[in-house]
Amino acid sequence: MKNLVAYITSGYPEKSFSIDLALALGENGVDTLEFGVPFSDPVADGPLIEKANHKALELGFKFTDLIDISKEVAPHVDTLWMGYFNSFYQQNMQELLPLANSISVNGLIIPDLPHEEALLYKNIFSQNNLANISFVAPTDTKKRIAEVVSNAQKFIYMVAYTGITGSGKAEDLQPFLSDIKELSNTPVYVGFGVNAKTAKDKVKGADGVIVGSAFIEILLKDELSYSQKIIQCSELSKIIKEEINS
Repeated sequence: MKNLVAYITSGYPEKSFSIDLALALGENGVDTLEFGVPFSDPVADGPLIEKANHKALELGFKFTDLIDISKEVAPHVDTLWMGYFNSFYQQNMQELLPLANSISVNGLIIPDLPHEEALLYKNIFSQNNLANISFVAPTDTKKRIAEVVSNAQKFIYMVAYTGITGSGKAEDLQPFLSDIKELSNTPVYVGFGVNAKTAKDKVKGADGVIVGSAFIEILLKDELSYSQKIIQCSELSKIIKEEINS
């Protein structure tokens, strides 16, 4: 069974909605929830996620909102925090990681933390049973891939192409996937440009997909009620889960 990871922007449009949506997704095909930490300059994210980030900040998002949301969701659905390093660093990693573990969060995804710098935090992640998700990209050499995946935990985040999230750009990922699989037994999940139309093709040879912009597009539709947004996101998750396993 191939896995589906869903990204949603924490606290957008409000905290209680994030909790309700996350729990609904967990009941409708999503295996892992990736709670995005709103940030003013999300450099790896496309325009939809960037817009949701800015809206969440305008509405007053605080890091404590992420913690409150996670307390309600993480005991029921596998939960990761996705954010830029400054957001976590400001919380003091020595205090934040034990807190994350105590509320059942299982790891962090930090796209702007280089592998070499991530190694500085290896022990504290390990001490708190948290995964620090490793990224690999098509531009990486085989030697670089070997370095990055040597201690990969939970899953390897395979960037489907060089760019930002939310694009459906097509690439032949099989040679890249083969290199990763040769070097690690850790599951490989494909992210960037994954939606209902592309998921079946993107997941070939991989163990799962990561979907963000497709969900955020629904959340940004102001004409929809909260319940309609949850219903549409739940339907989308069921469709993608079926596509990647058909």
